[in-house]
Amino acid sequence: LIALIVLIVTFRAFVMAGLPLAVALIGVGVSLLGIVAATAFTDVSATTPLLALMLGLAVGIDYALFIAARHQDQVRDGVAPEDAAARATGTAGSAVVFAGVTVLIALIGLGFAGIPFLTTMGIAAAVAVAVAVAIAITLTPALLGFVKHRASGRPPRRETKGKGFAKRWVGMVTKHPIVTTIAVVIGLGVIALPATQLGLALPNAGSLPKDSEARQAYDLTGEHFGEGFNGPLILTGSIITSDDPVGLMEDLAEAVEDIDGVKEVAMATPNETADTGIVQIIPEAGPSDPETTEVVHELRAHHDEWLDEFGIDLTVTGFTAVAIDVSAKLGQALLPFGIFVVGLSFVLLMIVFRSIWVPLKAAAGYLLSIVAAFGVVAMVFEFGWGADLLQVSKTGPVIAFMPIVVMGVLFGLAMDYEVFLVSRMREDYVHGSRKRGATHEVAVDSVKSGYAASARVVTAAAVIMFAVFAAFVPEGDINIKPIALALAVGIAVDAFVIRMTLVPAIMALLGKHAWWMPAWLEKRLPHFDIEGEAVEREDQLAHWPSSEEPSVIAADDLAITIGDERLVSDVSMRVARGDALVVTSHDPRAARSVLLAVAGRIAPDEDSRLRVAGHLLPGRGSAVRSHVAVSLPGADRSASLLDAADGRARIVAIDSADLPAERSDMLAALRHARDAAKDPLTVILTAADPDAATDLLADAGWLGASVLDVTPAGVAVSEVIA
Repeated sequence: LIALIVLIVTFRAFVMAGLPLAVALIGVGVSLLGIVAATAFTDVSATTPLLALMLGLAVGIDYALFIAARHQDQVRDGVAPEDAAARATGTAGSAVVFAGVTVLIALIGLGFAGIPFLTTMGIAAAVAVAVAVAIAITLTPALLGFVKHRASGRPPRRETKGKGFAKRWVGMVTKHPIVTTIAVVIGLGVIALPATQLGLALPNAGSLPKDSEARQAYDLTGEHFGEGFNGPLILTGSIITSDDPVGLMEDLAEAVEDIDGVKEVAMATPNETADTGIVQIIPEAGPSDPETTEVVHELRAHHDEWLDEFGIDLTVTGFTAVAIDVSAKLGQALLPFGIFVVGLSFVLLMIVFRSIWVPLKAAAGYLLSIVAAFGVVAMVFEFGWGADLLQVSKTGPVIAFMPIVVMGVLFGLAMDYEVFLVSRMREDYVHGSRKRGATHEVAVDSVKSGYAASARVVTAAAVIMFAVFAAFVPEGDINIKPIALALAVGIAVDAFVIRMTLVPAIMALLGKHAWWMPAWLEKRLPHFDIEGEAVEREDQLAHWPSSEEPSVIAADDLAITIGDERLVSDVSMRVARGDALVVTSHDPRAARSVLLAVAGRIAPDEDSRLRVAGHLLPGRGSAVRSHVAVSLPGADRSASLLDAADGRARIVAIDSADLPAERSDMLAALRHARDAAKDPLTVILTAADPDAATDLLADAGWLGASVLDVTPAGVAVSEVIA
C-alpha cells in the first residue's frame, strides 16, 4: 500500500503506479515457486523464502520503477510510446542489469562463510533478484505497450526556476560542502558507536514470541532450573583404552566442575559398550550469553591437559556449542567478505565512471551506511530502545548471519542509487565541458543539474525499498527482524544521507578532479555502457548518413586520441561498396589509427561520427569486427585475410600496403578475397606511398581508389584513377 501511494505521487498516473507492483509480484511468485520446487531436491531453511520474498519484492518494484520513469519522461517529451519503451529499456534497463548483477555477486558471495545453509540462502535470494531483473527488462516494456499514451499521466506542476526542493537542497549542500561532509560523517559515526556492542548468535526458543509454547517452556526452564538448562554442553571422547571407564568419567566430571561458569555436571557416564564417554554440562548462563561462549573456550583450552591426565581426546559439542562455532565462523568471514564487496564496488564503479575518486567516495559511503545500520540494530536488539514498538520479544544477540547478509544486499542497492545519480552528473559534465571547458564551475553545475534530474526517481525508489523492509520488522519472523531493520535503516541512510547529501557535497569539493583517472589505467579497463548512451546515440544518428549516400564506410568529424595525444582530427570520408580507399599521412600512426578505427579495433573520440557496414562506432564495435578482416605488417598476409577469402568479411583493411617485400602475398590474397566475396569487396589501405598502393589495387582488379591524406593541418581528399 505504501509503495502504491508513493508510485501514484511519483507517476501522477494510477495505471503507471500499478505497473511496477504487478511486475514485482509476478517476479516474486515465480521465485517463491522455484524455491518451493527446489525442496524436492535439497533442504531449504525456513528463513530462505522470507529473505527471497523481501528482496524480490524490493528490487522488483525498484527496477520496474526505473524503466517506467524513464519511459514516462520520454512520452511527456513527445516520443512515440513504442519508441519510448524501447529507449527506456535500452538506457535505464542497462542500469537495472548492472545493479542486478552487483546484487547477485554480493549474494553469491555469502558462500564466503563456508556454511551450507547460508550459501543456500544466498543462492535462493540471488535467484529472486535474477528473476526480478529478467522480468523487469522484458515484462515492463510489454506492459507499457498496453498503457500507450496514458503513460504521461497528469502533467507535473511547473516549478519556478530554482524553487524545487531538490534544487534548493543540492544548492545548499554544494554551497557548504565542507560543513555538510563533516556533519554527515560525525553524525553517522555517533549512530554507529553502539555497533561495537552488537552480539551475534544463532536463534533459539528464547527469541520466539511470548505466546509461543516453545518460548514459554524456555522461560519456565530458565526460571525454575536456571538459564543454563536451556543450553547444555556435551563433552565426549573415546575411552576404549580405559580399565575403569566409570571411575574415569567421575574423575573427569570433578575436573569439569572446577571450570568457572559451569553450574553442574548433569551426567558423566560411559555408553553401553564402554568405548565412548559422555559428559553433559549445565553452564550458569543461557545459550546466547557471552559467558557460555567463554565456558566453551575454557573447556577446549583444557584439551591437552586432560588428554595427558585422563588419556581422552575430548571434544565439546551440542547445539549450543555448534551455534557458538557457527557464529564465530560467520564473524571470521566478515572481513574477507567486506574486502570482497568493497573491492568489487571500487572496481565496478571505476569501470563505469572512469574515475578514481568517485568509486572511493562510493565505497566509503557504503561503509558508513553499513556501520550506521548495525548501530541502530544494536540500539534496538541489545539496548532495547524501541523494542516494544517494533514488537521485539526479547533483546540480546541477533542472528549471526545478519551482518553478512545485510552487507551483501545493501551493497547492490547502494550501487544502484550511486549509478543512477552520478551517471547523470557525469553525462551533464561531459556535455558541459565540451561547450564551456572542463572547469570547476562546470563540474559543480553538472552535480546540481544531474542531482535535480535524478532526485525524484531515487527518492521514490528509496522510500519504497524502505517501506518493504520496514514492514518486515514488526510483523516478520524473529530471524528476519534484525535483517529487515538493518536493511531499512541502511537504505534510508544510504539513499538520503549518503547518496543525496554526502555525494553532491564531496563531488562539489572535488570539482573537475572527481573525473580524474590515470591514462595507463584508462587503457586497461573495459568499457561498460551502463546508462545506454550508445542507444541514445544510435537514435540521434539513425538517419546519418542520408539514404542518398549508400556508403559502406562513412565518417564526419572523425577524431582519434591515443593517451593524451590527438593523432587525427576533422576527418570526413565516404566509401561506397566495392570501392577502395588509401589512407596516407606524414605520421604513419595517424593513418594506422584511421584504419584500426574503421576496423572497430580502436575507439574514436566521443564527438566523432563513424559508421561501418551499417553499424555505428564505437557502440557496435563487435559487429564491425565481424565484417572487417585486418592485415598488419609482419604477419602472413594470406592467413590474416582468410575471413575475406572465405566470403565472411565485407571489408578488408590492410596496413602498410606499400611494402615491396610483401607485395606478392598481398596481391594474391586480395585477388583471392575479391573472387571469393559474395558481395563487392571494399578495401581500405594505409601507405606512405599512395601510388604504390593504387598500383597494387589496380593489379588486384580495382579500377580506382580515393586517397585520404591525413595531415596535422587537416585532411585533403583527392580522386586518383589507377
